[in-house]
Amino acid sequence: MRAPLRSPPGPGAGGHHQVLFALAECLPFALALLVLLIELTPMHVVYTGPLLVATPALAAVTLGPKGTLVAAGVAVGVSVTTATYNQAWGGQQVYTNFLALFLVTAASFITSRAARTRRESELNQVRRIATAAQEVLLRPVPDRLGPVHAASMYLAAEKGAQIGGDLYDAVQTRYGVRMIVGDVRGKGLPAVRAAAVVLGAFREAVHYEDDLVEVINHCGAALRRDAVVAGAGASTAGADDALLEAFVTALVVQIPDGPHIEVINRGHPPPLLLRNGTVQPLMPTAPLPPLGLEEFISGPPAGTDSYPFAPGDRLLLCTDGVIEARDRNSTFFDLPAAMVTMRDHPRQEFLDGLRLALLRHTQSLLADDVAIILVDRREDEGHRSAGGPK
Repeated sequence: MRAPLRSPPGPGAGGHHQVLFALAECLPFALALLVLLIELTPMHVVYTGPLLVATPALAAVTLGPKGTLVAAGVAVGVSVTTATYNQAWGGQQVYTNFLALFLVTAASFITSRAARTRRESELNQVRRIATAAQEVLLRPVPDRLGPVHAASMYLAAEKGAQIGGDLYDAVQTRYGVRMIVGDVRGKGLPAVRAAAVVLGAFREAVHYEDDLVEVINHCGAALRRDAVVAGAGASTAGADDALLEAFVTALVVQIPDGPHIEVINRGHPPPLLLRNGTVQPLMPTAPLPPLGLEEFISGPPAGTDSYPFAPGDRLLLCTDGVIEARDRNSTFFDLPAAMVTMRDHPRQEFLDGLRLALLRHTQSLLADDVAIILVDRREDEGHRSAGGPK
């Protein structure tokens, strides 16, 4: 989720570090150019051997094994050029420089390759841990849940990430099928932690709370407790900031056996109902703040909203990473139109087509995580709701 009420980030520490890294990558070739300028001018009396020998060593730090070899090739080219121009062939100094350049290049290449292998091994380990965490935190939605068929999809905006700040789950309970889709403010590990807290509270409460309102309240209370713990070690101002920033937009849905659904929306994009080729957003009757911001609720506690959900209907729950996805012209992704286009597709093909359309619209540059749950009311539920056999 994008952080609201904040200006876009300017050139901060991240951009400053990128500039420094780019300068470090250019440094070996700048040294080679400096040596060339010195040797081809009257300043060639200055001994430039150490500068040229340092070129592959500097390249090994930022450019990797291939960059080290390229920098070494440039250094050799400069040495040959300057030795020829200054008619220095036959002198001991030239061959000493070549020997030193060879030794430094070999050592730099081996060191850089070993460091890259170690980094790749560590990255693979992190990815394995992230995959295991995803299986625990965001487990796939079962294909069949009571009166509905379901499918889910998750796309992380951060390149190489497996999980992020979006959350979803669908559980079959004695009260019906209960689902949640949410979006944590912010990104990174704090967002993953908040998502885990909300999902843990939801998975516990859905089985023993008969009132859907109490389920969402349980999630909000868990999030507030975790925010207090996270801010306990900080100053008073830091703790207050942690409480204000720890919020999650969430959508909780209950699907009983009857031809309707119950929805509680806490500051989240509304679910979309696809019926007879038409998409209808199920807007809340009373807007509510996100989880973690319960102090902004005024008036009596709000209840659930009920909407028709007949056999053959299709329901889509998603995070704002879908509806706020933009192309290069800042045009938003038209989710209802995409749903209508693929209305006759099976659930998994529907989600696959939606993923391709979304990536095509954004040119695979998602600005936010994407979480989707797709639900179809089973056709045989029409007989159940009419009093048929169960």
